[in-house]
Amino acid sequence: MDQDKTMEQKIEFLEQKIKKAEEGGGAERIEKQHGRGKLTARERIHALLDNGSFVEQGKFVEHQNHNFGMEKTKIMGDGVVTGYGKIEGRQVFVYSQDFTVFGGALGLGHARKITKIMDMAMQVGSPVIGLCDSGGARIQEGIRGLAGYAEIFLRNVQASGVIPQLSAIMGPCAGGAVYSPAMTDFIAMVKNTSYMFITGPDVVKTVTHEEVTSEELGGAIVHSTQSGVAQFAAENDEDCLNLLRELFSFLPLNNMEDPPEIKCDDPADRKVDKLRDIVEVNPNKPYDMKEVIKPTVDNEYFFEVAENYAQNIVVGFARMNGKTVGIVGNQPNVLAGVLDIRSSIKGARFVRFCDCFNIPLLTFVDVPGFLPGVNQELNGIILHGAKLLYAYCEATVPRVTVITRKAYGGAYDVMSAKHIRGDINLAFPTAEIAVMGPDGAVNIVNRREIQNAKDPIAEKERLVEEYKNLFANPYRAANLGFIDDVIKPEETRSKVISAFEMLEGKRQNNPPKKHGLIPL
Repeated sequence: MDQDKTMEQKIEFLEQKIKKAEEGGGAERIEKQHGRGKLTARERIHALLDNGSFVEQGKFVEHQNHNFGMEKTKIMGDGVVTGYGKIEGRQVFVYSQDFTVFGGALGLGHARKITKIMDMAMQVGSPVIGLCDSGGARIQEGIRGLAGYAEIFLRNVQASGVIPQLSAIMGPCAGGAVYSPAMTDFIAMVKNTSYMFITGPDVVKTVTHEEVTSEELGGAIVHSTQSGVAQFAAENDEDCLNLLRELFSFLPLNNMEDPPEIKCDDPADRKVDKLRDIVEVNPNKPYDMKEVIKPTVDNEYFFEVAENYAQNIVVGFARMNGKTVGIVGNQPNVLAGVLDIRSSIKGARFVRFCDCFNIPLLTFVDVPGFLPGVNQELNGIILHGAKLLYAYCEATVPRVTVITRKAYGGAYDVMSAKHIRGDINLAFPTAEIAVMGPDGAVNIVNRREIQNAKDPIAEKERLVEEYKNLFANPYRAANLGFIDDVIKPEETRSKVISAFEMLEGKRQNNPPKKHGLIPL
C-alpha cells in the first residue's frame, strides 16, 4: 500500500520519475539530436537562461490519446519543456520543444503546457521565448492537435504588444508549427538545421511538380534574405541562444515598463569628428549609413535586426547614454537608399514594435524617394509604402530625426518628418529637402526655358545651380520651422541625447478606437 511507504521511499520514487522525465525520448534519440549538431530541449533552456534559474512546470504531463496505439507510448513532458527563469536577472517564460519525443509534434497536452505559461506570462507581465523544433500537429491526435495550435495562436495575438514574444526555429517546423512564430515579434533561425515551411518539399513536388530541397524552400538563409520571415540567421544552436539573450537585453518586460537602462561610460557630449568625412557632399556618391549610426551610439555598438533583408533600409537597437533606442536609417550604399516594398515593410514592422514597447525612435534620413518601376507598382508599392507612413504616424514614443543628406518627395514625409509628429528634427548642412532632386525638378519646371535657350546645356546648368541654392539645402525647411536645428555632424551624439533627455516625460495619445486599419 502506498500509504505504508516511508518518506524516503516516496522521495526515491519521485526522483526516479524526475530522472525518467528528463530523459525525454531516451539516450539513443538524444544521441541522434547531437549527431545533427543540435542541442536537446533542456540543454537549450540551460544555455538561454541564467545558471540555476530555470523552474520547470508540467514535467509529468502525458498525452491522453488512445488512438493508433498511442496509449502504449506515453512519455512524460509530452514533447515540450516549459517553465520560467531569468536572463541577466530579469524574468522570462520559455518553452522548448523536444524533437526526441514524437518529433516535437504538438498534441493537446503539449499545447496546453505552452498556453499555460503564456497565460501566466501575460498575468505577471513577462516575455515569452519559444524554442521551436517541431514537425507540426501530431497526426494521431487529429483535431486535438489543431485545437491546441489554435489556442496558442489566440494567445500570440492577445499577447502582441503587451509582452515581447521571441521565437527561435531550431529544427524542422512545418504547417501549424510556423504560424505561431510568425505572429511573434522576432524570429531567429539556425543555418543548416532549421526550416520553416507551410508544406514540405514532398508535398510541393506532388502538387506543383517543383523539385526543391528543405534548405531552398525554407532554410535560414532563404527566410533571412528573401522572404523576410526571419530576422536572424545564427551559425549554430549556441549562437542562436546567445543572440536571443542579447536581443532580450534591449527590451522591457512588458508594455507598461520602459526598456532597461545600463550604466554608460561613453560621454554624452562626445564629439564624432569622423562624421564630417563619412557623409559625402556630392549627393550622387554613396556611403554606409551604418558608419553614421555606429559612431553616434554608446560604445559604437549597434545591434542590427534583419541585416540581410531589404538592405536599403537599416533597423536595429542601440543605446544612447545607457538607454535603449530603436534606430531606422536609409542606406545610400544599397539602391541609393530608396524606399521599396520590402524596405517599407521591414521598417514599418520595426517602428511598430518599438512603439508597442516604449522604445524611443532615432531616424537617419537619406532618401531620394520611392523606387519607380512596373514591378513595384503592380506588386503594390502604394499599399506597402503606406505601411511605413502609417507606422510613423501612429507612433507616440519620443522621436528624433536626423536628415544627413537627401529627403525628397513623399519619402521625406514618410521618414518621421515634423509633419507626422516627429518631435525633434535635425539636419546636417549637407541636407537637401525638396520635392525632388535639382536635375529632375528643373527638367519639369523649366522645360520650356531650356528648350528655347540659345545654349540649352548651359541654361540647364544655370537653372540647376539656382535650384540647388534655393532648395537643395536645409535652410528653407528651417525657415519654416520644419527643421528644429541645422547641426554640425560631429555634434550628432550630444544633440540627439539632449533631445531624448528632454523628451523623457513625453505623453501623447492617439484617438480612442478599437484599432486602426493598417494598409495590409
